[in-house]
Amino acid sequence: MANHKSALKRIRSNETKRLRNRYQHKTARNAMKKFQELTDKKEAETMFPTVVSMIDKLAKKNIIHDNKASNLKSNMAKHVAAL
Repeated sequence: MANHKSALKRIRSNETKRLRNRYQHKTARNAMKKFQELTDKKEAETMFPTVVSMIDKLAKKNIIHDNKASNLKSNMAKHVAAL
């Protein structure tokens, strides 16, 4: 166990950040899954910007890699175009 005051604070803050990142990542994954299941083009086009925004936020906060974000957005754009 850590002995320094700053190390104890770091442990607390890391746990808080971990939980927040986990929540945001899981929420985005659920939104992506829901988006992929859509069959209506109109509905997909309205949902597309919100899901892309979620992905961009994850990449900006380094929760996912920039290249992974690009791949996900590309796949979603293909999905919309295929409908």
